[in-house]
Amino acid sequence: MFGRSSKTLQEQQSETVLREPRDGAKNRPTPKRRDQEAANKRPLVVTDRKAAREVERTNRRQAQLKQREAMVTGDDANLPARDKGPVKRYVRDYVDARWNLGEFMLPVMLVVLALSFIRSPLVFAFVSMGVYALLLVAIVDGFLMWRRLKKRLVAKFGAGQTVRGLAMYAAMRSFQLRRSRMPRPQVKRGQYPS
Repeated sequence: MFGRSSKTLQEQQSETVLREPRDGAKNRPTPKRRDQEAANKRPLVVTDRKAAREVERTNRRQAQLKQREAMVTGDDANLPARDKGPVKRYVRDYVDARWNLGEFMLPVMLVVLALSFIRSPLVFAFVSMGVYALLLVAIVDGFLMWRRLKKRLVAKFGAGQTVRGLAMYAAMRSFQLRRSRMPRPQVKRGQYPS
């Protein structure tokens, strides 16, 4: 009546069994829309929020552990987005391969802090001039390092490669102590990337 077939479910199943499967065909009846929608339904709000929160917490913890492990081993697949990619790896390896004046800033500042307890104007003047001179030389060293590194990046990855933000990435890494750099250095001093 009104276009509905009067076949029962058994008759429909028996018809599908009698037909032999064809190559390239679906070989099964198309599921009803309401059955497909019912199978795909998921609640918008999880009924057991406590269990969902625990699952989310363990997933987040696993991702953090993978990321921390990648920071130590240098595994590019699990590094955070700011450190991913062959260009960033090249920058890290180049900075780690050279001696940078900026990495000596922290130990020098600790010495300056110790010398600041001496109440002599002459010592204070020499220490102040020395700190400013070291800072200026470290900045110039970082600038010259970036110019050399930029030439190497263009030679290796092409002129179309964007270098935006890489100067600050290289400078920040060069001003850190080698032992405290993350991701950890993967090359020895003098072992420049090719």
